[in-house]
Amino acid sequence: MLQSIITGSGSYLPKKVVPNSNFEGITFYDENREPITKPTPEIIKKFADITEITERRYVDDNNIMNSDLAAEVGRLAIENAGIDKEELDYVIVAHNFGDIDANERQVRIMPSISALTKKKIGIKNILCKPYDMNFGCPGWNEGIILADQLLKARIAKKILVIGSETLSRTVDPFDRNCMIFSDGAAGVVLESRETDHKIGILNHYTRSDNGEEVYYIATDSSLNPNYVGSKANIRMKGRKVYEYALTYVPQAVKKVIDDAGYTISDINKVLIHQANAKMDHAILERVFKLYNLNDIPEGIAPMTIQKFGNSSVATIPTMYDMMVKGNFLNQTLNSNDLVVFASVGAGMNINAILYRMP
Repeated sequence: MLQSIITGSGSYLPKKVVPNSNFEGITFYDENREPITKPTPEIIKKFADITEITERRYVDDNNIMNSDLAAEVGRLAIENAGIDKEELDYVIVAHNFGDIDANERQVRIMPSISALTKKKIGIKNILCKPYDMNFGCPGWNEGIILADQLLKARIAKKILVIGSETLSRTVDPFDRNCMIFSDGAAGVVLESRETDHKIGILNHYTRSDNGEEVYYIATDSSLNPNYVGSKANIRMKGRKVYEYALTYVPQAVKKVIDDAGYTISDINKVLIHQANAKMDHAILERVFKLYNLNDIPEGIAPMTIQKFGNSSVATIPTMYDMMVKGNFLNQTLNSNDLVVFASVGAGMNINAILYRMP
C-alpha cells in the first residue's frame, strides 16, 4: 500500500527571549477601547496563571522576513531527509500574514510566501509548485493533509510542508492577548512509500465552522485609539475561542482515532496546538472523558507554550522536530508510536491527524 511518511524535519526558534516582565510598562486597553485601570503586573500574573506562558521568542532582526524563517527550516528538513531539493513536487507553506515589514507592519502576500520560500531555498525546478496554506493555526496540519492526498493520488512523490510565523509584528501592543503570540518556524518533508505496514499518515479529519465563528479570531485596529501602528492587528474573542475549542477539538481527536480502528489507549502522544495551557489541559481531559477515562498518562501531551508562546502554524511541527531529534526534555518519538496532531484556529477550523512513526 502507498503511505505518506515524514522523512525529514527542521525547526527554527528565534534567539530573542521576551519574558513577561517586558510588558510591565504597557497600559493595556479593554474591548471598549478604554485603558484598563488594574495594575499591569496584576494583569500579567493572571495571564501567566491561565496560559502558563512565562516567555516567548521574537525575531530580533528587522531585515529578516517570515519567508526567511520558512526557507531556513525548509533547508534543514531537506537536508535531514537526505533528498535533492530539485526532487520536490510541492512547497506548501502555512502562515497567516505572509511577509510583514517590521517597521511599517505592512502585510505582504504577493509574491506568495511559498514562492519566496522556494526561491530562497534555491529550488530551480519549474515543476515544483509553491502553495500557500491560509487556514489559521491549523494551517500546517492542513498542509500535511493536502500533501497526503496528493501523494496517495500519485500526483506527487515528495512534498515540503512548512509552518512559519512572525506574529510579533501582527499583534496590538495594547491588547492583553499580545502576550500569547510568538515567532518561529518548522517543517517536514513528506514522501510516498510503498509498504506492507500501516505507517505514516493513517487518518485525518477536518471541520470548518464559517458562520459567526469566522469572526472569533480576526484582524482589527488597535484597542488604543491613539496607536499609529498597524491597522490589521490580531483580535481574538478569547471566551468564544475557548468554548469552541473545548466543544469540538476533543470530538475531532476521538473521530480520527476511532475511524482508524484504534482507541485512546493505543495512542502514545497527542501533540495539541500550543495556544493556551489551560485550554490544552481541558481539551485532553475531555478527550479521555469521551472514552470514559479519568486517568491521563503522564507525558502523553507535551507542551512548549510555557517558554515558546503560541507561534500558530509552527507549534506542532516544532514539537515534532524537537522530539524526533532528542531536543525535547524527557520527550521522544519512537518507531511504531501512534501520534495525534490536533489543532484549532482562525476560520474557525479544526483538524486532527493520526500518524504512526516508521
